Amino acid sequence: MSSSPQVYVIHENPEWWAPFAAAFAAEGIAAEQWLLTDGSIDLSSEPPQGVFWSRLSASAHTRDHAESKEYGRAVLRWLESWGRTVIGGSAVLEFEVSKVAQHAALRAAGVDVPRTVAVFGTDDLKHRAREFPVPFISKHNQGGKGLGVRRWDTHDEFDAWADGPAFEASPDGITLIQEFLFAREPFVTRAEYVGGEFVYAVRVDTSAGSFELCPADACVVDPGAATPAFPPFALRTEITAEHPLVVQHREFLRGAGIRIAGIEFVETIDGRLVTYDLNTNTNYNPDVEAAAPASGPGEIARFLGGLVRSEAGVFAG
Repeated sequence: MSSSPQVYVIHENPEWWAPFAAAFAAEGIAAEQWLLTDGSIDLSSEPPQGVFWSRLSASAHTRDHAESKEYGRAVLRWLESWGRTVIGGSAVLEFEVSKVAQHAALRAAGVDVPRTVAVFGTDDLKHRAREFPVPFISKHNQGGKGLGVRRWDTHDEFDAWADGPAFEASPDGITLIQEFLFAREPFVTRAEYVGGEFVYAVRVDTSAGSFELCPADACVVDPGAATPAFPPFALRTEITAEHPLVVQHREFLRGAGIRIAGIEFVETIDGRLVTYDLNTNTNYNPDVEAAAPASGPGEIARFLGGLVRSEAGVFAG
């Protein structure tokens, strides 16, 4: 077994790896990918020494990696049973793959969240949707990249969709019906946290009316469209660590044991600050990173590197 602990990054999508690999290299931290698209583990064998970072994503099924969620549950439980340091461990993975889990925990922590009904299967869909005034939103409980999010302006249109061939079930069979949040201005915000501390906030433009939103280049709906009044993604320098919602988010993350996260919220026309999504990994946007005082990948590499160095000292002693 190696006497030099390192970072092991658990994920299923090699396309996002390059900026993080560069950040680890810049920090002088050895990092190895564990791609959970196949493989095996010996449950009776001790894992290597090191710090394990799970960056498993709710959108794995969109890359034909639906099983990675279950592989992750197995691997993370194995690592934890041997006392390894796991960032984004088994309890955190459940937040990543279930908006119900997110909503329940955020609400219990006193964070303002949208009114939401979880529908199991399809029998109750039309009935429960009529409890909401129009417009309202439907979305997948296990989403990712904003996929499966739809706005409905009439109940009849929703009924036809729910009964028709265009209906697409969430991977876990749970559909969420949610109140529509009228934004004060056409954007939402994603705040990034590393080590439980605020790094920066990203303004995500919604003026094009898209509901498939996330602050990453791959989520630009139409790169060839006319230039909007604001860039799709921009740094919000006025959002700082002292912002009341950021303070609330940090307290929530501490209580939930989540060390790395991106939390999305909207400022409504009636003055609410509503948190509607919790991501237990991070997105990377080069335009934002270029303007940010601290790099997201760099902050993660420094945070995990500090843990590795601490473990190395303990292991050597």
